[in-house]
Amino acid sequence: MATVAAGPISRWALHRRLYDWVLSFAHKRHSSTALFVLSFAESSFFPIPPDVLLGPLCLGHRRRAMWFATVTTVASVLGAYLGYFIGWGLWETLNPYLYRYIPGFTTDNYDKVELWYDKLGVYVLFFAAFTPLPFKVFTIVGGVMGQPLLLFGLISIIGRGLRFFLVASLFQQFGPKAIQFIDKYFNLLCIIFVTLLAGGFLVIKWLH
Repeated sequence: MATVAAGPISRWALHRRLYDWVLSFAHKRHSSTALFVLSFAESSFFPIPPDVLLGPLCLGHRRRAMWFATVTTVASVLGAYLGYFIGWGLWETLNPYLYRYIPGFTTDNYDKVELWYDKLGVYVLFFAAFTPLPFKVFTIVGGVMGQPLLLFGLISIIGRGLRFFLVASLFQQFGPKAIQFIDKYFNLLCIIFVTLLAGGFLVIKWLH
């Protein structure tokens, strides 16, 4: 009997596999380390936001929720600096690979973010730090454009801190129902995430 070739994996399935893989670290011994690494990587190249792991850790260890939020914020800001220095010192060497391999990093997005930096300055970074906008694109483009480094870090701390402490507080407050909801409505949440992503770009575009 002929073997039927497997079809291509859908985008939703790939997202789900990455989501499940990240979520699995919530039950491992070095979960805090995994949270740090994930948060660091997401600011410059990894597609899954650290909220996916932050939430379950806050549920499992509610008294440590603010600690997990702190770990996530610190790592994310350090990752933002990595993105900045990639743009500042390695852009000419790495940009073909960034466009090819980093989700959300396209020439169109680069041009838009560059335009927003021109109009708003480094303050536009706050929108990406707090919302579903692709933070990694903003950190790298910020480096390419040589945005003020001290202000870059301060805005990253404020935006990322507000976001992750809010997430930690919500999961700490609402408990296991949050995880059940995400698991049941994962595909719908992906659609909402993409909608918010596009909406964020439209809001900034409308403002200018």
